[in-house]
Amino acid sequence: MQFPYKEWHQNDFTIHTDVKRMDVEAIHRMISSAYWAKGRSLQTVKETLEHSLCFGLFQREKQIGFARVITDQTTFAYLCDVIIAEEYRGQGLGKWFMDCIMDHPVLRKGMPMLLATLDAHGLYAKYGFKPLPHPEHYMKKESKKRGRGRLE
Repeated sequence: MQFPYKEWHQNDFTIHTDVKRMDVEAIHRMISSAYWAKGRSLQTVKETLEHSLCFGLFQREKQIGFARVITDQTTFAYLCDVIIAEEYRGQGLGKWFMDCIMDHPVLRKGMPMLLATLDAHGLYAKYGFKPLPHPEHYMKKESKKRGRGRLE
């Protein structure tokens, strides 16, 4: 699926959506240690990049953050795998990262978006995310394999 290319700059930092310029191994290191994706394989990370609208956060050439959106570009989007390397947290990069993600032309269409988080409700609330009004209407199918994005 093709997505419009976008790029943003702030001081030494760049955010862009060019998957070919992303460091898959750096993404894998960050993602596979996160609570929602422990043990996710490098191959799985590669496959997710091929089928998602991806955002890379870089300090010069070093990839220090990643996020992706699963979407049909019209009716629904799911924001996931949002992560910034630990040593870069607390510098306001998360807010800027979300500003840029929400600024992407595909996501400015106003379609409903979902995400799941255990610890960043305050950040996402600033972008209009709210608890599901009727979570009992939603269902989840568990993966039989570990490390496939399961929330524990």
